Amino acid sequence: MPQTWLAFEAMRALRPHWDDREAWVARVDELQRADGYRLVAAFDDDEDAGEEAVAVAGFRLGHNLAWGRFIYVDDLSTLAAARGRGHGEALLGWIFEEAQRLGCDEVHLDSGTVPERWAAHRLYHRVGMNISSHHFVRRVAPT
Repeated sequence: MPQTWLAFEAMRALRPHWDDREAWVARVDELQRADGYRLVAAFDDDEDAGEEAVAVAGFRLGHNLAWGRFIYVDDLSTLAAARGRGHGEALLGWIFEEAQRLGCDEVHLDSGTVPERWAAHRLYHRVGMNISSHHFVRRVAPT
């Protein structure tokens, strides 16, 4: 049985609009996992840290004509108090190894361009990721 709830607070650092733990767990376990979404998390060794994750990555396996077989990182998030301690880098390292194990050609992620994401961008460059394209979006659902 998944222990998805352990990743909730770490994920909220990136996705604060999810304020209901039960609704988030249901979405991940009932909807997103069915589409191949997986979670991997990092935990603090500090005895006072509790049992919840301090960092989390949500990702999925895919394949297309442009990228071949790939892992796409939908979410990579670390609690503010745990940033700068290597948790995000460790999660990306695990994902790179998982991509190799699964026979992937590439690992992809998108990241916002706001200043609050610049530290994350430095991490992505440090682990060998490059900016390869612009991502365009158009909302089609009613507002």
